[in-house]
Amino acid sequence: MRLDPAGPAPGFPELDERLLPRAGWPVAVAYSGGGDSHALLLGACDWARRRGRRLIVLHVDHQLQAASGDWAQACAETARRLHLDFLALKWTGPKPTTGLAAAARLARHRLLAVAARAAGARVLLLGHTADDVAEAQLMRARGGSVPDPRPWAPSPVWPEGCGLHLLRPLLGWGRRDLRTWLAGRGESWIDDPANEDLTRPRSRARAALAMGATAPGSEPSSALRAGELADLARAARHELGQIVWDRTMFEAASPAARAAALAAACLCAAGTSRPPRGEALAGLCDQIMSGKVFTATLAGARLEASRADLRLCREPGEARRGGMARLRLEAGESGVWDGRWRLKAPEDRALEVTALFGQAGALAPDARRALGEWPPAVRWGLPVVRQGESVVCPPLEPAAGVTAQPLAEVRFAAACGLLTHEADLAGWEAQGPVTKLEETGCCA
Repeated sequence: MRLDPAGPAPGFPELDERLLPRAGWPVAVAYSGGGDSHALLLGACDWARRRGRRLIVLHVDHQLQAASGDWAQACAETARRLHLDFLALKWTGPKPTTGLAAAARLARHRLLAVAARAAGARVLLLGHTADDVAEAQLMRARGGSVPDPRPWAPSPVWPEGCGLHLLRPLLGWGRRDLRTWLAGRGESWIDDPANEDLTRPRSRARAALAMGATAPGSEPSSALRAGELADLARAARHELGQIVWDRTMFEAASPAARAAALAAACLCAAGTSRPPRGEALAGLCDQIMSGKVFTATLAGARLEASRADLRLCREPGEARRGGMARLRLEAGESGVWDGRWRLKAPEDRALEVTALFGQAGALAPDARRALGEWPPAVRWGLPVVRQGESVVCPPLEPAAGVTAQPLAEVRFAAACGLLTHEADLAGWEAQGPVTKLEETGCCA
């Protein structure tokens, strides 16, 4: 697509398609100051003014370049010129000697997610373009595992990104056209020298494309898989944090849809953030298709396959490997425990959240009877809080002033593409913003 330097800013169709006009919370914009993100910021600013939305500009200083402080200052000045709120974020601490680009990407997503959520945003805008898609495709063709940037997707970090979606409205635009449009408006931008560093796979792919290399296209069945994945997600049942399928229905789906749905279900039922490895995932799919009754574990999840159902829950043995860590919440504070449950403390006292494992005998009689209706693997992974001399399991019984929300269902819906609009994300905010996350476990 071509842009008229005197014409409107890019990105309006996607912004109108996904975002609400005149909502009471902001839209966050990730702004590096580079050409792509600068075009995004100008386009988003024009859209926000016409639609009555507030923008908050987030800049991450990775502290990897000597000029990074000057870049942050330049970004702040641009935000002031546009009369937008601005927040500078820093990636502090030691940097890895290997895998620096991946570590920087993960740190950036975490910083952006925490800041966007703290500001009340449900959507974070990113400035990826058609060139980023081509680079990712070429990197995969050369043996890399980088995915295509998706137009609309949940945040890749968990639980920091709980309730946050990413919107990339510039994927239909080329990098060169965006810069031509910016220059025509008299705008300048930052050029990061790291983009020319040919020790980095993305820089090599960018250089190869500039020399005429051709990126392979996406598989033609990708759209069909997306539709099947949504169908599988709608067919799943959610029971006390479990994800359950009718086995016959699951087996009837295509191999690609089965693998994608199972990978998402493992992550969501286990509350983890590392997707299962391809070989292990393929092996588990083969076991399901064999028709056998079996139990298996993958990516922190436990799969119990009966003749009728496939049930996924948290693998209770993960408690011995550092999962299900204790979480202390101060009075009125909310937090995510084990990546699976969102709890809020009473306004008048603090509480500590732990796993039920080993504490079932301290529950009230009614709660013990309710607990007996569930398989042992599900029971031991439930959260409990102590109230005086008693242990209370909020998912099973009322706990004075305590609220508990399972996250597997809405996270699974997001992973499978069922949440398609900013309005769909309201359910993630049912318990208020997350103010505390576990210090170990599911975010590595």
